[in-house]
Amino acid sequence: MTRSVWLKADDTVGDWETRKQRITAGLESGVDWVLVDESDVARVRELGDVKVAAFLQDTEAYVLDAEGSETENDGGAEAHADAYIVGKDGEGDGTVDLPSDFSGSADLTTLRRSDNRAQGAYVRIFDQDYESFAEEAAHDADFTLVVGENWKIIPLENLIARIGDETDLVTGVTSAEEAKTAFETLELGADGVLLDTDSPDEIRKTVEVRDAAERESLDLTWAEVTGVERTGMADRVCVDTGSLLDHDEGMLVGSMGRGLFFVHAETAESPYVASRPFRVNAGAVHAYVRTPGGGTKYLSELKSGDEVQVVDTNGKTREAIVGRVKIEKRPMFRVEARVQTESGEDRIETLLQNAETIKVPTSEGRKAVTDLQVGDEMLVYYEDTARHFGEAVEESIIEK
Repeated sequence: MTRSVWLKADDTVGDWETRKQRITAGLESGVDWVLVDESDVARVRELGDVKVAAFLQDTEAYVLDAEGSETENDGGAEAHADAYIVGKDGEGDGTVDLPSDFSGSADLTTLRRSDNRAQGAYVRIFDQDYESFAEEAAHDADFTLVVGENWKIIPLENLIARIGDETDLVTGVTSAEEAKTAFETLELGADGVLLDTDSPDEIRKTVEVRDAAERESLDLTWAEVTGVERTGMADRVCVDTGSLLDHDEGMLVGSMGRGLFFVHAETAESPYVASRPFRVNAGAVHAYVRTPGGGTKYLSELKSGDEVQVVDTNGKTREAIVGRVKIEKRPMFRVEARVQTESGEDRIETLLQNAETIKVPTSEGRKAVTDLQVGDEMLVYYEDTARHFGEAVEESIIEK
């Protein structure tokens, strides 16, 4: 599931300068959506590149222009939103009473009035009737934004259980802690959170919570080294990321898609070369490297702007952007290892540069590849699957 952070920045949070500061903090933190009134869409577009959702407004209403004078609202004609939301100043937020009998008929028609652009519904959950109203609206909405007023968790649990895949369910929160709870509710969690805060720290922390909720956690295992031999020269790939990697982080690489070796980032200091904590010396051009979402790419395919998966020795993952790829001829080792599988054992291997700066995690601690010996245990990721254009497939394949 792809999680998202929506930042609430409509006129209920303050004047334009207050809203602008909030939106700017959201752009700097990496929020996915900004939710504003339709009259602010163009101004948000000027601030940066982000998806914009807009509350549909009465096109006859008057708004303040840049000089503070009243001017007729053009309905955002010059700047279109990525999604239009209905429910504010209507049945969704309690401004207009709910229909006496909305069961089975509370689709977006109830909320949108005569405007057919709406793709999402906004509902404040005051009681069980509003919860039911949100459920009905969700049948017709691409996005269902709900804000619990008195109770938060129980209505969210009910909506997660009942709505399923019919809509993207976005729930209102005011802090990163509430966002974490929303993403974990019923083990499935909401698709997104609608964050209402002016705090840049809370905005940043909420984005971090989103990132953590999306990350894979891999089951790494030990493989016994059965061979280390010099193989001569090959085209070696250094992957330089746009992120600083921690001491226990690296990438998963290997000659065989089913078995990838953990190679540390060059975070360690040495008397001869400076540390390069953004770099993983990953092996030869033919090798696979694991990417976010469980795919792989050949090292030779990587280029600036691509995403690669960074993993730590506990199997926790995150994404990093490739900033540069360096390919140079270097002397190499062929490292072979034996891994225990459900059906017995399997042999995996890879090529790594013959250099003291390339380090791998072993059961005895971090070791340079030049110090590896037969019998050492290396950390690897193993999955009994074949690869076709980087995607895992169930088919018979021989790699040797």
